[in-house]
Amino acid sequence: MPADTPLPHPSGRKAFEVVLDWVETRILAGELSVGDVLPAERDLAQSLEVSRSAVREAVRTLQAMGVVRSSVGAGSAGGTTITAVPSQALTELLQLHVALANFPLPDVIEVRIALERLSVRLFTANAPREELKGLRDILDVMADPGIDRLSFNDADTAFHVALATAAGNRLAADMTVAIRESMRLPILDRFRHLDEWDEVVVRLRADHEAIYAAVERGDADEAERLVETHIRTAWRDLNR
Repeated sequence: MPADTPLPHPSGRKAFEVVLDWVETRILAGELSVGDVLPAERDLAQSLEVSRSAVREAVRTLQAMGVVRSSVGAGSAGGTTITAVPSQALTELLQLHVALANFPLPDVIEVRIALERLSVRLFTANAPREELKGLRDILDVMADPGIDRLSFNDADTAFHVALATAAGNRLAADMTVAIRESMRLPILDRFRHLDEWDEVVVRLRADHEAIYAAVERGDADEAERLVETHIRTAWRDLNR
């Protein structure tokens, strides 16, 4: 057997999982933080009784998760460094899980409601007034009588994403974006097969205008209520 072929680990787990567990345990314990460099590949393989290829596999997994970055070089210029998890990595991971139906759609809707209620409240309280112009521009696109269903869906998604990203809570924003983006194609599919499109699009426009008006006048309670009502009624209309 080649010297670098992964061997079964005494723990019974896959060798690369042993490395992942080692890194995760130390991050959660506060022993590793952003900017810290992992031990050299050879040293980590020896101390964990795994092959160097297992260490490399674990590092590739951590890179895909956005937890580390690796660079080639001597001294401090090289090595594998713990990095802050990029929003994009978290968003993409959540999108994939939602899109693969690991979560029942009714559960997704309930979580979306909770997150968007929070986002619209924070937006109303914290977002600079210039952020309202961005929402207004999106609504103007949605109001175009000649807009096709694909473009309307894109604008609808953009409205909710803009609310979330400007609200000031990064975790809530990332989760909201992941959920809304993962539902873009299922919603578009329902749009395309909707016989009552002309009626539904009028209601959707009115919903978004009402949410915007509540946010503009600073009425967070009403904005929250309207967001929840909008999500529930829109999903009901699309699933008739």
